[in-house]
Amino acid sequence: MAVQQVIAGIRQEKGLTQQQMAESLYVTRQAVSRWETGESKPTVDMCKLIAATYGVPVAELLEMPEELGWCQSCGMPFFKDEDHGTEADGSPSEDYCSWCYKDGHWIGCPTQDEMIERSAPYMAEGTEMSTEEAVSFLGALYPTLKRWQA
Repeated sequence: MAVQQVIAGIRQEKGLTQQQMAESLYVTRQAVSRWETGESKPTVDMCKLIAATYGVPVAELLEMPEELGWCQSCGMPFFKDEDHGTEADGSPSEDYCSWCYKDGHWIGCPTQDEMIERSAPYMAEGTEMSTEEAVSFLGALYPTLKRWQA
């Protein structure tokens, strides 16, 4: 779902006006209006604040492609079957990509910080984000992924 729909949905579900939402997030009413119309998007850090303020998963605000599914270790979308890693018996992993998981074992990056350091430059290169924004995005996303909840 597009971030503009998510923000409008949160506001309406909570019974807030744009002004009330703006005040709770320390932004202008016009900023909330622009987010809801799609004229602009909130920054990654603002998405984190919205998620924390209103108790919604940050992944909803970061426009993760739900229909594709994504790796529960690094957040990479699964575009094709070959993107999935493998379990110990050689079967495809439902949750983890081939860059993170092979034959039932993790491949490198034993900590979240190491994974962020490895992944952020690739994310920045493939999106309109700066490396710093990618680091912030991944820092918000990773705690919600299965691998990092253990």
